[in-house]
Amino acid sequence: MTETRTNTETAMAAPPKRSLARHLPLVAILVAAALGFLTLRDYLSFETLAENREALLALRDSHYALIAGGFVLAYVVIVAFSLPGAAVASVTGGFLFGLAAGTVFNVVAATAGAILIFLAARAGLGRALAARMEASEGTLGKIKTGLREHEVSVLFLLRLVPAVPFFVANLLPALVGVRFWNFVWTTALGIVPGALVFTSIGVGVGEVFDRGEKPDLSLLWAPHVLGPLLGLAALAALPMVIRALRGKKEL
Repeated sequence: MTETRTNTETAMAAPPKRSLARHLPLVAILVAAALGFLTLRDYLSFETLAENREALLALRDSHYALIAGGFVLAYVVIVAFSLPGAAVASVTGGFLFGLAAGTVFNVVAATAGAILIFLAARAGLGRALAARMEASEGTLGKIKTGLREHEVSVLFLLRLVPAVPFFVANLLPALVGVRFWNFVWTTALGIVPGALVFTSIGVGVGEVFDRGEKPDLSLLWAPHVLGPLLGLAALAALPMVIRALRGKKEL
C-alpha cells in the first residue's frame, strides 16, 4: 500500500517538472532575443555588410556551397532567436546570390527559423493555451472554432500584411493551436512576395553602397509593392468573407 502511494505521489509530482521543461525552449529564445537586441544591433547592420562586401563576394566566388550553407544557417539562427538583422540578412541574400537563388535561400532559411519558433512556443505556452481554448465553451471556444474554420486564410493574412511583425506571425499561431503542416506551407508560400522585394533590393545594393547610401527598405510601403501585397491579403481573406455572408443568409 505504501509503495502504491509513493508511486502515485511520484506520478503527480512529475508533470510540473515536465511542464517547466517544455517552457525552456521558448524562454531560451526570448532571452536570446533580448540579449541580441542589446548586443548585436551594431554588428548585424548594413554598415557591416558594406564594410565586408568585397570579402564576402570573394568567399562566395571561391567557396559558393560553403558560403550558401553558412548564410542559410546564420539566417535560420537570426529568425529562430528573433535577433536583429533579418532585413539585412534578406538583402544580403540578394547581394550575394542574385534574385533567384537569393530568394530561395531567404525563403528556406526564414521558414526553417519560423518552424523552430513555432515548435518552441507550442511545446510550452501553446499546448496549455490550446488545451484551454479546446475545453472552453465561451469566448475562447468561439475563437478556437473560428480559427479552425479559417485557419489557412488567417495564416496567409499574418504573412501578407506587412504591418504584422514576423515574430508575431510565428508565435501567435503556436499559441492558438494551429495545425503544424498548415503553418509550414502557408509560411513558405506567404513570405515569398516579401522575400522577393527584399532580395531584389539586395541585387542592386552594391551600387547603393558605392553612392555612400543605405538600402531604402521603405520600398515595401511603396504603392506598386504594397498594392499587390494587400491584394493577395484580400484574396486570402475572401473565403472568410464568403462564409460570413453565407452565414448571414442562413440566419
